[in-house]
Amino acid sequence: MRQSRIIAGLGLAAAALLTLTACNSGTPGGSPTGESTGDGAEEGTWFTVAEDVQLEGSPTFDAITDRGSVKVGVKEDQPGLGYLDPTTGDRTGFDVDIARWIAASLGYDEDKIEFTAIPSANREQAILNGDIDYYVGTYSITDKRKEQISFAGPYFITGQGLLVGADSDIASVDDLEGKNVCSATGSTSIQRIKDEHPEASTTEFDTYSQCVEQLKNGQVDAVTTDEAILIGYAAQDPDNLKVVGDVFSEERYGVGLTKGDTALQEYINTMFTDGGDIWQAIFDKNLGPAGVEGEQPEVDPVS
Repeated sequence: MRQSRIIAGLGLAAAALLTLTACNSGTPGGSPTGESTGDGAEEGTWFTVAEDVQLEGSPTFDAITDRGSVKVGVKEDQPGLGYLDPTTGDRTGFDVDIARWIAASLGYDEDKIEFTAIPSANREQAILNGDIDYYVGTYSITDKRKEQISFAGPYFITGQGLLVGADSDIASVDDLEGKNVCSATGSTSIQRIKDEHPEASTTEFDTYSQCVEQLKNGQVDAVTTDEAILIGYAAQDPDNLKVVGDVFSEERYGVGLTKGDTALQEYINTMFTDGGDIWQAIFDKNLGPAGVEGEQPEVDPVS
């Protein structure tokens, strides 16, 4: 999928706020559904929390029920996707709202969600340890990761791109010879540069925001990750940053789950399949103002 780059005059996370209600009904033997109408929308609420949810055969849901809250792993340094405002404490972004939608469909409101920021390299271990119930944070579905965990989705498809300084002579991935490229440790992006572009040197940090700071300081020549993420950084500082070239991969974002929890995997997939209007509203609110185009992908069959 190709994203357009209409970056001028944004305010990515704050612009074009859209109110919606996800009226999810969890019933024995039933499935989550979604509607974007109702009293909740008029009152400015995000989701009507499902009631009497029963989900047999899911150890994750059993743990959530016993605890009375949902623990979600996210990113918080990716504008438009997963961002925590250090001044206001507001948590915003497409991935964050997807995480909220899932929690609501399981019967849990915002005050029952515990968000935890987890670096890319630590995501599988956090799921394996039971530190979180699920992870929503630009988490690309790969065969290697599926050896340790399961994925619901995909709920979004993007591609790897390059972020450079406004005056950079890098125009595409073909211009990386002798350049220093930065990305997050444990990401598919940094591994692809190592495998496919050994003519470039690499630098790694726990977070992409650290790479962006290194780019601004002239310590690296480019930052690489999914283009949807890079557009958010460029939108924050268009005088100094720009996204260049075409995407050079396909990244399919999924919800990371405990391996083998097919009951929860199928539940979330059904929520995505039945909630197309809600998905589009969440997407338009968070990524639409940046000029990113996208449509909801079909979910993968549970295997």
